[in-house]
Amino acid sequence: MRLLYVFGCIISVPFLPFLYVQGKRVRARTPRLPEAIGNTGSVGLGGDREFRVMFLGESSIAGVGVTHHDEGFAGVFAKELAEKMDTTVHWEVYAKSGYTLKKVTESIVPMIPDQKVDLVVVGLGANDAFTLNNPWSWQRQSEKLVSDLRSKFDDVPIVFANMPPIKDFPAFPFLMRVVIGNLVDILGNELLATASKFEGVHYSSAKIRLKDWKAKSNSEDGAFFSDGVHPSKLTYGLWAKELSSFIWETEALRKKLRN
Repeated sequence: MRLLYVFGCIISVPFLPFLYVQGKRVRARTPRLPEAIGNTGSVGLGGDREFRVMFLGESSIAGVGVTHHDEGFAGVFAKELAEKMDTTVHWEVYAKSGYTLKKVTESIVPMIPDQKVDLVVVGLGANDAFTLNNPWSWQRQSEKLVSDLRSKFDDVPIVFANMPPIKDFPAFPFLMRVVIGNLVDILGNELLATASKFEGVHYSSAKIRLKDWKAKSNSEDGAFFSDGVHPSKLTYGLWAKELSSFIWETEALRKKLRN
């Protein structure tokens, strides 16, 4: 995949001026939506124990596109996991719109208070692709993020969510979808390599396909995005349900969560 990155860089050089202009236009036309409110919450279903999930990442984890985190990824994920585990799930979001993996590691992780956490869910990748981060830096940075989280929360399970489906973003012209979308695929493969180096670290590598979600929800393309870039309430719900199922269907993770 790294050879594919090098090849992609070479053939993309003539198109860089067009990508720059298109990027400026998309940025100017895309409305600036606020992050969701309510960064903490609980889903109380009783049970013999309480479970704590921490969410870490960029704008999709920050809930851009919905008003409250209850409607976003964190809230729906917590609800789904609480039902699967038949227990109370407490959740907390540490995320910032526009942040890259490096920025999250350097600016957010050190500020998280030491506390008991049973699961960390990480959602990153879009901003690293937009800023054309390369796979070598991305892998080093992802390994540092895991190491920093482990030094703070011991052997807590860490799950990296699916990379964003940039090739389906309606706000992006074709050239941007292809170039940045291919980079997202490459970074996703590097993330899989990072996860394989650490025990208890997992990556949901299944690519998000808008056509599959359309079939499941019987909705039109526009229903999946709040502004042509960020997820809508519908998308957050589908994504959260799929990731919670991935976690529950991964035997090693399921055993760890039940302990």
